[in-house]
Formats: sequence, structure tokens, C-alpha cells
Amino acid sequence: MKNFKDLRIVFMGTPDFAVASLNALVEAGGNIVGVITAPDKPAGRGMKMNESAVKKYAVEKGLNILQPEKLKNPEFIESLKSLNADVQIVVAFRMLPEIVWNMPPSGTINVHGSLLPQYRGAAPINWAIINGEKQTGVTTFKLQHAIDTGNILLQDTIDISEDETAGELHDEMMMVGARLLVKTLQQLSEGTLQEVSQSSFPESELRHAPKIFTETCKVDWSKSVDEVHNLIRGLSPFPGAFTYLNEKMLKLYRGKREITNHSFEPGSFHTDQKSYLKFACSDGFIHITELQLEGKKRMKVEDFLRGHRFS
Repeated sequence: MKNFKDLRIVFMGTPDFAVASLNALVEAGGNIVGVITAPDKPAGRGMKMNESAVKKYAVEKGLNILQPEKLKNPEFIESLKSLNADVQIVVAFRMLPEIVWNMPPSGTINVHGSLLPQYRGAAPINWAIINGEKQTGVTTFKLQHAIDTGNILLQDTIDISEDETAGELHDEMMMVGARLLVKTLQQLSEGTLQEVSQSSFPESELRHAPKIFTETCKVDWSKSVDEVHNLIRGLSPFPGAFTYLNEKMLKLYRGKREITNHSFEPGSFHTDQKSYLKFACSDGFIHITELQLEGKKRMKVEDFLRGHRFS
């Protein structure tokens, strides 16, 4: 087998989450022969061309960059072949066609934000928190036809604290995943990686992490305090759980739980107009501590109450 520093690595990724992994490989002395990322897109008021976080990093480090519009484009396929990669890495990128993921002799390795086979899908960080999990983790695995089903390589667990948001877990996972990826490639170069098939896990025991739609984000106040609390933090900061206040959309980013018996209608709000705003659930209240009213900026509840007049 090759020494880790001799492995020819092609890296594919787009957002900040992927930058952490690419940086970890560069810092460890990895031989990055190509970086594949999204094409530049016009954004903002001036419609300036916006580069992906991965491209910005790759430019800074002088890495070879490819930005294909289509991954099946024959010119791109030829360019990719010419890089003669031993292994490809995918972190927060798009779906790859088989002609791409099956190209290198050591295959294509993906970093996924859960302990596979649990939480396969687009939003594993969000769903782990929404479902009230106390623990999640990161998995490196080999890509194959069906999404997130390839052989598991390495895993690392992460504890989820009871008030942790998806954004906070994302940032922690970004660093854990980067370290795990380096370890995976080091073991690959040493020939010590043990692949574990996911087919041995019964399908009936698996939880999934599908894409999140608007209907997922609307708070159902007839649910328990814990369920609502988990939904709010599982969708914070993006896309954000929401409810309505005097017919205006109110996004909820953080809350505190109060479990108590009451006779109020679920979803009714209660406030002293100075220090608290709470909504009734089936078994208590959620005190909102950070929010954003339609047309306003995100703020602490005290600042919101100072400027808001309830009808």
C-alpha cells in the first residue's frame, strides 16, 4: 500500500462544513490532486458571482479546481480521469453518477453526519435533535448505488446536550468529521481499514433523515413540551421552526421548558410584555428566548417585548 502522503486524493465539496475536512487533509500533508466544487453563482443585490466556501479555500491554498455544471459531462469525466486519483472524498456535495464514484481504485469515501445506518438522508443533524436523541456521530463510508448505504469504514460518537441546537451540533460535527476523515485515509493507506456492511442492520429499527419541508417546521402546540423544544432546537438556526403571532409568522430559535398542568388552549401565548413570552403545550409551556417576527431581525425575547405592541 501507499504511504498516506502519496495517496492521490480528489476532494468534492461545497459549503463550510466541507472546508473543515479539506483543511484537515491539507494540514495532515495529504496529496490533493483536484478539488471539485459547485460553479460560481450570481448572488446578492449586485448579482456578483459568488464562489463556494470550498473554492475560496482551494484558491487560497493553490489547489487544482474543477467546477463542472454537469457531472456526466464528457469533458469533465476526461479531466477527472486525468487526475489519476487513488481515492475520492465527498463531503456535503451533490449526488454523484456511478461513472464518477466508481472511478478510483479505492473508491469514493463519504463523510455523513450520523452513526449509519441510522439517519440516512439529507438532514441527519436536524432529525437526530428533533427525535430527542442523546447521542449521534459521524461515519465515513464507501459510496455505492443507494444513498448512504455503502460499507461503513470508521465512526465517532458525539453526545447531544439537552439544549443544543442543530447549528451548534453542526459546528462540532464539522471538526469531528474532519479528524475522522484523516484517520480513515491513514488507515486506508496502511491497509488496516475494515469495511462493515450495512445490510446486517434490520430495516425496521432504522430512523431516517429526509429533506425538511415547510410543513415540518410549523409547531404543533398540542404536542408535549419536550417534543416542541426538540423541534425548535433541531431546526435552529436553519430553516427555523415557526408559529403565528397575531397572524404574522414568528420564527423560534431557542426556548426553555416549563412542565406543568394547566387549562390553557395549546398554542395560546402568555406574556408580561417585559420579560417573558410563553406558548402553551399539552403538558406545560415553552418560554421563547430567541425569535424573529416576520419583517424584523432575529433578537432576544426581552428586546422583542420592548418594541412589540400586542393587539
